[in-house]
Amino acid sequence: MSSPSWFDSLQKGAITFSPVRREHQEYIFSLRTNPIYNRHLSAPPASAAKQGDWIDGYVTREERGEEFYFLITRTDDGCPCGTVRLYDFQGTSFCWGSWILDQNKPRLAAVESALLVYEIAFEKLKFLESHFDVRVDNTRVIKFHERMGAVRTEILADDQHMRLTKAAFEAEKCNLLRIIAGNG
Repeated sequence: MSSPSWFDSLQKGAITFSPVRREHQEYIFSLRTNPIYNRHLSAPPASAAKQGDWIDGYVTREERGEEFYFLITRTDDGCPCGTVRLYDFQGTSFCWGSWILDQNKPRLAAVESALLVYEIAFEKLKFLESHFDVRVDNTRVIKFHERMGAVRTEILADDQHMRLTKAAFEAEKCNLLRIIAGNG
């Protein structure tokens, strides 16, 4: 299966998504092993080469349409500034995570990247809702998702499970676009 036609033209505001490939292994490994960014992540692989092996497996899953992993770059200079992944497709629901934004991110990268994730999932892939978890101590991200319309569905020892419907996203989308346009 080849990449979908929309796959190579993913841009919102000051950021662009491009498919993760093996040549990104060093950058991704550096994010995942950086204590500033990895507090709320699963344990990284043992080496950048192991990260590359994982990426090779991911590309196979991408080709089957099972998940999509993106490098986030700045549109002004092409500098990498993060990652995000859509995965765990379950009927009409998808999960997203591996969301890391580094010190090079544009000011509105969180809003822009979340908006782009939901546009891809709801408009391109035709999902009807998103399920995801956030570490319970990651209160800033929990509040961010709640402002976007997500609701808490379950609290476990370490994780806060949340859900966002397409309808809730659509209700908030105009506000998000206004923020990006500088009118919010």
